Amino acid sequence: MMRPVAEFGRFGLDFLTRVGRAGLFLLNTLFQQPKLHQAWPLLSMQLYRVGILSLPIILLSGVFVGMVVSLQGYHTLQKFGAEQELGQLLALSVVRELGPVITALLFAGRAGSALTAELGLMRATSQLSSLEMMAVNPLWHIVSPRLWAGFIAMPILTILFNIMSIYGGQLVGVDWLGVDAGSFWNNMQTAVDFRLDIVNGLIKSVVFGFAVTWIAVYQGFFSEPNAKGIAKATTKTVVYSSLIILALDFVLTAVMMGGW
Repeated sequence: MMRPVAEFGRFGLDFLTRVGRAGLFLLNTLFQQPKLHQAWPLLSMQLYRVGILSLPIILLSGVFVGMVVSLQGYHTLQKFGAEQELGQLLALSVVRELGPVITALLFAGRAGSALTAELGLMRATSQLSSLEMMAVNPLWHIVSPRLWAGFIAMPILTILFNIMSIYGGQLVGVDWLGVDAGSFWNNMQTAVDFRLDIVNGLIKSVVFGFAVTWIAVYQGFFSEPNAKGIAKATTKTVVYSSLIILALDFVLTAVMMGGW
């Protein structure tokens, strides 16, 4: 009778322990004393790895997402004789929701998993322990540049994703399906509000980028020092990141739309 209660209590305590350790890990990483002459080379290298190397999949996915939204939206709007509103539909769908969310999911699958695997390999090969023995704090030298790189790269990748999605939608809607180009762009400019749509979308991307990178570096830093542990940590990064992105998207949307 008491066994299920004990198991539930053990699970709760274990969950709270992990949350607390993750919070302390984040605080210790954020409040490291910066060494400016060394920080920029480390940060620029990680910006290249998590940002530049993620560009191909972000840009290509953006084009196809825009094409699909435009195609589906055109056939839906055509039923109501409102196909000239395609530009408005495309821009609001991408800027408000699809851009930040899909970019974050792709970022988690590509950059997040890579960060976890890299840190896990450092743990398995005792590189992190070696840094500590040389009086080099791994949180500053290894974790912090990766955390800030993800924080900086996500909104930039989201902007590029949005641009490519709108371009892909224009290819299908205007060049293929024959929507009037003037109506397409004019309705888009009229409907999109800079603060309510663009800025709120970028706020989402910043929050998603921070959450995904935090999960990735935490899972890698505390992974078991073996192949099975690294694989398990990488899987957790992708799964947890995907869930937290969708959960945060609902919360942020509710706040931004005045639901709370």
